[in-house]
Amino acid sequence: MQRNWDPEVKRFFVKILNSISLVLLWIMSSATAGIYFQLGYSNGKPIIFTILFYTVMVLALILLIRHLYKLWSKM
Repeated sequence: MQRNWDPEVKRFFVKILNSISLVLLWIMSSATAGIYFQLGYSNGKPIIFTILFYTVMVLALILLIRHLYKLWSKM
């Protein structure tokens, strides 16, 4: 197995791994906040916490997509 990779291939794989890790981080943080901290549903809490949670989650998704678009458009 060859150890010296082409630099372009290496940068491409790093982009793939960074993209996957950022998306998984967003998913896990959203699921943790929504389920473990009970922000995804309102059981006896004011509805404003649920609305704020989903607003922040959607805003973070938009920023993530924007970041990934900029990352992949540099090729």
